[in-house]
Amino acid sequence: MKNIYLVGFMGTGKTTAGKILADRLKRKFIEMDEVIEKEEKKSIPEIFAKKGEQHFRTLENNLLKKISKETDLVVSCGGGLICNQENLKILKESGVVFNLTAKPKEIYERTKKYTNRPLLNVNNPEEKIEELVKKRNPYYSKAHHTIDTSAISALEVAEKIIGLLNG
Repeated sequence: MKNIYLVGFMGTGKTTAGKILADRLKRKFIEMDEVIEKEEKKSIPEIFAKKGEQHFRTLENNLLKKISKETDLVVSCGGGLICNQENLKILKESGVVFNLTAKPKEIYERTKKYTNRPLLNVNNPEEKIEELVKKRNPYYSKAHHTIDTSAISALEVAEKIIGLLNG
């Protein structure tokens, strides 16, 4: 079976819902940021600080190419992964893409206690969230399905995805 890719902005529940979904469907779960951190032996903020965002995006692209050759996976993708045309093409050809969304205020509430979000380590993170979401929405909208996670649990997200897959 095709892979299931969860895309969307940080804090929309990709990892939490993805783990539940993988468990329910008896599939292997992959969190791309965790794989990159393990392979690079550095945290995402360290990669951004030492080698820059472009290097990180290259690592993401290379990992996606590798993952896309497998099947039956549930994959939590980094928030900016889909903003690259090549990545978008790979995602859509090798799987079903679910865009998880949430209101910017909800994203802020979910992410404010974490320091491992390099794009939000700024003076006004709420403003940065709104700016990045607006910039990325044209890419996110190209997913096969979109689910607003603002007012539902990760379990409900997983159930909605299963419902759409069985559609």
